[in-house]
Amino acid sequence: MTDIRTSPLRNFADFIRAERTRLTRQWMNAVFGDVDLIEADKLTYQQLADHLPEILEGLCLALDVEDLERVEPGIELDARKHGKVRWRQGYRIEELVRELDLFHQTLADVLEEFASLDQSFTRRHESRARRLIAETLSMVTLTSVKEVVSERDRKIDEYTGRLERANHELTLKQRLVSDLYESRMQITRSVVHDLRNFLNAFSIALQLIARAPGKADTALTLANRQAADMKQLVDQIVEYSVVLGDGAPLTLEQVELRELYDELVASSRPSIEAKGLTLHAAFDPALTAVTSNRLKLKQIAVNLLSNATKYTRSGGIELNFAMADESHWSIRVSDTGVGIAPSDADRVFDEFERAAGEDIPGTGLGLAIVKELCRVLGGQIDFASREGVGTTFEIRFPLVLAEPQ
Repeated sequence: MTDIRTSPLRNFADFIRAERTRLTRQWMNAVFGDVDLIEADKLTYQQLADHLPEILEGLCLALDVEDLERVEPGIELDARKHGKVRWRQGYRIEELVRELDLFHQTLADVLEEFASLDQSFTRRHESRARRLIAETLSMVTLTSVKEVVSERDRKIDEYTGRLERANHELTLKQRLVSDLYESRMQITRSVVHDLRNFLNAFSIALQLIARAPGKADTALTLANRQAADMKQLVDQIVEYSVVLGDGAPLTLEQVELRELYDELVASSRPSIEAKGLTLHAAFDPALTAVTSNRLKLKQIAVNLLSNATKYTRSGGIELNFAMADESHWSIRVSDTGVGIAPSDADRVFDEFERAAGEDIPGTGLGLAIVKELCRVLGGQIDFASREGVGTTFEIRFPLVLAEPQ
């Protein structure tokens, strides 16, 4: 049985350990002098020598026991680390292979040097040591290259994932731009259509005054009505553009809901009763103050009440402020109006959507404004409607709206 303490290969391993600094310097000089190793020129001494001592010690252990398999796991681990480091340092695969080949040549030179110094180191020992060096360096090279390939594939997968996400986002943005373009075209068509109607009515009123001065009062009534409708159109388009373009940080405040409720009842009752309708209003006494934005809450309620009044010919309007649950409250607006057809339910919050078949003045922007304001205030909209029976909109708001991030 061979005693590894007196084995010539063990003596060779000890020689390598003792000469490690010199061998490392020789190898590094060879690396820096190789014109094909471009990335190596960019590294410091410490960066270039990363994991070389561990790999060298792994080889020495293999020489100690004259068996690579017994120390293979440790050498593989160091080789993987070496491959990963070289990948991060920008090495190409051929550079990594060339660098380790120069390391192999350095070890081959030191083997010949040791053989000439130690008379007990026979050709059989030299052949055995040469084979162990070749097998070890072959395994280190293969393992390092595999690690580089693995890192490259992982990075490719990462970039591919990013590219796929970017393409998906681009598709969504292109769709958004397309939808926005169609929306703006719809705005243009709708405004042009309504303005043309208003101008036609003005023209008719002016012709009536010119042809029949005695009917000037009738013509002025027509003109005034058209002017009021035109003002409503312009006002709501301006309101919608302000809502969409409001990039200012949301201002949160304590809103006394009872005060807001009383203001809404007082301001909406005249227009509701002017149409012969009744206003039924109720306020939950459990409600006090909430953290939100008073102006935007008022805009939401006013648009809902205005819409309900516009599309109701008989019956009444209901306004209700109530607690929804322990952390939410709600505004509910109901009417006995024309209702919404099931086929129109998906489009009810779209821009310029109006009740089908109804010749009622307006822009069709009221509910679009409500939707956008609810998004800002964390509101959740639900509605139920039956044609010819009426519609109910209910919006749940948080009692305390969190500060926007």
